[in-house]
Amino acid sequence: MSSSDLKSLIQIRGGTLRAADKFPTDGYLIELHSPSSDKADKKKRGFYYEDITFRDILFDSGFRGGGLLVIDSARIRVDNCFFIHFGTEGIHVKSGHETFVSSTFLGQHVNIGGDPDEKSFSGTAINLASNDNAVTDVVIFSAGTGIILSGQANILTGVHCYNKATAFGGVGIYVKLPGYSQTRIDNCYLDYTGIVLEDPVQVHVTNAFFLGDANVVLKSVKGVISGLTIVDNMFSGSSNAKAVVEVQGTFNQVDQVVIDRNNVRGMSVKSTTAKLTVVGKADKWVADFSPILLFPDRIKNVQYSLYVNGKKSIPLHAVTSTSNNKVVVEADRVVDGGVSVSVDQYSK
Repeated sequence: MSSSDLKSLIQIRGGTLRAADKFPTDGYLIELHSPSSDKADKKKRGFYYEDITFRDILFDSGFRGGGLLVIDSARIRVDNCFFIHFGTEGIHVKSGHETFVSSTFLGQHVNIGGDPDEKSFSGTAINLASNDNAVTDVVIFSAGTGIILSGQANILTGVHCYNKATAFGGVGIYVKLPGYSQTRIDNCYLDYTGIVLEDPVQVHVTNAFFLGDANVVLKSVKGVISGLTIVDNMFSGSSNAKAVVEVQGTFNQVDQVVIDRNNVRGMSVKSTTAKLTVVGKADKWVADFSPILLFPDRIKNVQYSLYVNGKKSIPLHAVTSTSNNKVVVEADRVVDGGVSVSVDQYSK
């Protein structure tokens, strides 16, 4: 690719772009799309646009096509823009890398929440089929899906999704790159709409606020999950015992999964680590972790302490079972005491 093929150092700012009544339903109001992209080998794609900024622009797609299409481009900035009435997608980034979307609002239907037609919301606000992008301080107020991520090494920070409630079939953030996701979701607000992760590998979800029974769904494609951390989040629900993290399908390969330190109100806690204390005069104590642990019948590490009231000699004791996420501790005689047990599901 020669330097003359590269379009760069352009700033487009201010004004409104509005689709006409006959605007093509598969088109976008602005397309960074070189004909060379269609001819290129997928393994040898180049970059045809670089250092282009869109600022202070209203994109009104008239419920027909999309707003902005970016293909085979690098260092594209979308700042302080407004995308409405998209029929397909507000922003679609394909291949290339380093598209930064910031301080931007996107919604198929203009509303402030509680729209009576919310069930009919469709389309996707942002579709990142590309690597190394950042979405920062963005609000998505109506769409079927808020953000789809199918590229690696993307980061979402300060995103507020209230696009379409999970109860109506909506998804706030959908990480659709099973097996090697490499995604960071930090300090986001999932407002009645949740996160779906397909076979998450190296995914980090932290400092988020989930409201209205919004949660995280781990969706099995090939049954692989590794390097997933869901920590230090807040969950607030309607007291219907919905789990903060749910598993859809079966995961046969589970490794380095840490779900911990989340505070929960009105929902059911799920974790990959837990502690319980069981007391009583007995020679057998059962610590049942099945309501708390995320994965069924998968306790990989156990630590426990036996304490005995009084000055009687300490009995012989041992863990005799960890089946069905229940830890059984038995002693060789009845004593007045109890056990404190810690377990985790981190490793293989």
